[in-house]
Amino acid sequence: MAEAADELGFNELWVGEMATYDAFALATAIGLRTSRIAMTIGPLAVGVRSPATIAMGIASVANLIDREVNVALGTSSAFVVEAWHERERTQPARVLQHTARTVRTLLSGGRSEGSFRLRVEPRPTTITVAAFGPRALHVAAEFGDRMVLNLVTPSIAAGLVTQYREAGGTRVAAWVPGALDPDAGARLQLSRALVAYLAAPGYADVFTEAGFGELVAFAQTRPHPRDLLDAIPTELVDAVGLVGDDAAIGRRIDEYRAAGVDDICVVPATAGDRAGRHTLEALRP
Repeated sequence: MAEAADELGFNELWVGEMATYDAFALATAIGLRTSRIAMTIGPLAVGVRSPATIAMGIASVANLIDREVNVALGTSSAFVVEAWHERERTQPARVLQHTARTVRTLLSGGRSEGSFRLRVEPRPTTITVAAFGPRALHVAAEFGDRMVLNLVTPSIAAGLVTQYREAGGTRVAAWVPGALDPDAGARLQLSRALVAYLAAPGYADVFTEAGFGELVAFAQTRPHPRDLLDAIPTELVDAVGLVGDDAAIGRRIDEYRAAGVDDICVVPATAGDRAGRHTLEALRP
């Protein structure tokens, strides 16, 4: 997918991290197999990695592939931080603020409060902050260069963008799942990607506001993931994605633009569409 995006002229590639590859290792591998595309690594959970390890990772990748590499930060969920990584998730907004400020200092060649300083050559880096709640929105506006939203409808994005810009923020990105002319396999893949988010704090509020409150209530009863997947309606996938024919996707892009989203970051379905190339070719700059 990264090779296709690089070839097709996209200017930015996001390298997220959940339970597969380490983001820094994957970004380095991608950088060695692409020629020009800039990368944003994250959002990385600030309750899992320290500011020093984040700064070392970003500076390492940037120097190893000799390319622009930026970072995105977020608080993640209690499940990911506490259950997966066995770390305490306390005062997440405060930790997010401290991490954003310290990472910026370190990647500008400065020292942290603990006197840590990078020995790897630092490079100019932008910081994106993942936000939903009011405190995270203010952290993004004050300490970040950009805010990123995930799985939001255009109307909900508009409200969050307004709050962010009233707090002094500027640029906004949104992660949006996408599939051009999706078949049943692609729709199933897009639905499956929503299962883990339906009951999660922040996301649950977004889905409820979008008109799927009954589904959220069901998800909060902790049903078997298979049963929750079966309950996801096609309309939910359509509400938070770029899904359908070329005209439908074009209209939805216009709606996100009208909502104030500057960077629409497509997460293409790959079921039946290797590397998401069919969708990426339709959305190429």
